[in-house]
Amino acid sequence: MSHTTHRSWLQSRLAGIFLLALALPVFSPAQQSFQGTHRWVLGGEGSWDYMTFEAATRRLFIAHQTRVDVVAADSGAPVGAILGLTRCHGIVILPDGKTGFVTDGGAGNVAVFDPATLQILARIPAGNNPDGLIYEASTRTLWAFNGAGNNVTVIDPSARKAIATVALPGKPEFPATDGHGTLFVNIEDKNSIARLDARTRTLTSSWPLDGCDSPSGLAYDATGERLFSVCDNRVLTVSDARAGKAVGTAVIGEGPDAAVYDPSRKLVFSSNGEGTLTVIDASGEQLKPVANVPTMKGARTMALDPRTGTIYTVSAQFGPMPRPTADKPHPRPSALPGTFTLLAISHP
Repeated sequence: MSHTTHRSWLQSRLAGIFLLALALPVFSPAQQSFQGTHRWVLGGEGSWDYMTFEAATRRLFIAHQTRVDVVAADSGAPVGAILGLTRCHGIVILPDGKTGFVTDGGAGNVAVFDPATLQILARIPAGNNPDGLIYEASTRTLWAFNGAGNNVTVIDPSARKAIATVALPGKPEFPATDGHGTLFVNIEDKNSIARLDARTRTLTSSWPLDGCDSPSGLAYDATGERLFSVCDNRVLTVSDARAGKAVGTAVIGEGPDAAVYDPSRKLVFSSNGEGTLTVIDASGEQLKPVANVPTMKGARTMALDPRTGTIYTVSAQFGPMPRPTADKPHPRPSALPGTFTLLAISHP
């Protein structure tokens, strides 16, 4: 090869490398640091839903169809299970750690359990398909959002009885609270957010989430008084909780279900059914994508360890996709027995 030919070849190669570099995303060291650190196979059968991290005992409570799996967060070791449920969803452990609650959508009630013994102590009638569940600290009330009832059942956890029912403008999904008497909930079929007053037990406002299809997961930033809703069309919508209006968006993965905000690190997470965890920097007014971490297909729910910043999510291996029918035009494949898996994603 002549000197001239070699120089032309080298220039061509460098130009190609330069163009490739422009096409690839640029990741900072912080962006590269997110990674799956542990994967534990828990086994069992059926689908899954909400997860709750209990900081005092460092345990995870995972809604796993007809049971709540309880797992040691640091080792992935099974601790036990809350049994006798029909189709469980939201899980709350009261701040004193002495009483827990789980919505049983199939039975239309909220089951009361002992976090120490994992035994069910009582059942509180709720509405049609209770799903999301949240504790409102200032009024010491528990709110069970009835997915098929378009309302919410307010519960006195001390008396273990329902004390009110509040109508909602549509189908509720994940709830959130500011801890000072105000609750929020995504309204899935109306593409909106509803705001409630826990003291008067009334609906006080509702606003649209323009450009958001079927909002599910909802997270609250207490310092910035912002709400983060994840939507089916790969969008995360930011709302001003005071003004009651959407103020921004960010791109996330496909098929999200849960949203989590980490106030210590000012990060928003979206767990996506496609098998990714979207991480977004929310330290400023403009949201900045940080990473899209591989997880498992179907890993749509999650819980945060606020001390370490670790995100936990679950999924399983799936069987073949069923054929669509008139009753189920968008069927989902069944989880394969014995493959239910817990993942931990962390960063330095």
